[in-house]
Amino acid sequence: MTLDSEETRAAAEADAPGFVQQHPQGTLVIDEIQRMPSLTLAIKATVDEDRRPGRFLLTGSSNLLHHRGIQDSLAGRAASIDLFGLSIGELHGRKDDLVGTLVGSLKDSAPASFSTNWERRRTVDSICAGSYPGLIQLSGRLHSTWVDSYLQRVIERDATDLRTVYQPARLKSLLRLIAANQSGELVKARLAEQAGLPATSITAYLDLLGSLYLVHTVEPWTPNLTKREVGRPKSLVTDSGVAARLNGASAARLQDVSSADHLGGLLEGFVTAELLKQQTWTSEPFRLFHFRDRTGAEVDLVIELDDGSVIGIEVKSSTSFNAKQFTGLKFLRDNLGDRFLGGVVLNTGQRGYRFAEKLWGLPVAALWEPLSG
Repeated sequence: MTLDSEETRAAAEADAPGFVQQHPQGTLVIDEIQRMPSLTLAIKATVDEDRRPGRFLLTGSSNLLHHRGIQDSLAGRAASIDLFGLSIGELHGRKDDLVGTLVGSLKDSAPASFSTNWERRRTVDSICAGSYPGLIQLSGRLHSTWVDSYLQRVIERDATDLRTVYQPARLKSLLRLIAANQSGELVKARLAEQAGLPATSITAYLDLLGSLYLVHTVEPWTPNLTKREVGRPKSLVTDSGVAARLNGASAARLQDVSSADHLGGLLEGFVTAELLKQQTWTSEPFRLFHFRDRTGAEVDLVIELDDGSVIGIEVKSSTSFNAKQFTGLKFLRDNLGDRFLGGVVLNTGQRGYRFAEKLWGLPVAALWEPLSG
């Protein structure tokens, strides 16, 4: 049942208990639940009467828990799963679990022996295509029109379900600014000034973009390795195709070597999003952070496993490796001791590389291709 349908909403409003109990022996899927968050009270009542799991699947295009009309959080009665766009592995029918694979592979020479036919061009094309099912098959002007229309509808219509008082133009301006600094540190005061927002409103606007699943943040990793660690999160537009469109970056432009700096942030955001997707099914549960301190040591992504061990990831748009790219990873290795499983520089090349003890280079295709046969 979809609550986008006026008939369905009318039935749910007329008899909420009867509506949620109409498929007692199976699973009732209620799509766009945010259209009628008050329905959670009836769902809670029927779940309390019959605790069999799997009776309901509630889906929506914004975070139900952030809606003004929600009457019950369903705490203890429901589990929440963030559903990202399609991963590259899903699109190509491959099992993609970089972290699960690395845990075993970093103990031997598998990374150095890895090679791929996946070229830089295909990575750029994947970034610009994005991950939304309705978007990935489109190209050219139709692709751009789809993104523009999607953002217009989400910002001008869906956002009203979450917040009645906001300015759509400033919300979109804020989204553009985040895309322009894709995978950069989130400095609220600077964003508020650039977007023309009062400093007191910036947090609410950022939360709104997060609730619409347009923006994701990566929290800072602060393990007290130094006393000068920076505690700001990084922010990114979650879908790489949307981020590229907001930047006015076409695949042809990004293929140009002179656009390498522009590609860097988009590539890091793309890698981050792929890892966020894989985080929902990985064989090795992990948390994702970034690290930087005021002495200059930084690592794009820090993966912390449940046992406290750490894998560092650097993302570079070049097709070759050099010593400078491993500086932050060496810092982690030398300060973490046995906790440090290994560090990897991901780039747009096609061959694996051993730099030093516990430090490797890999093509970005390792995210979705097996490291060994």
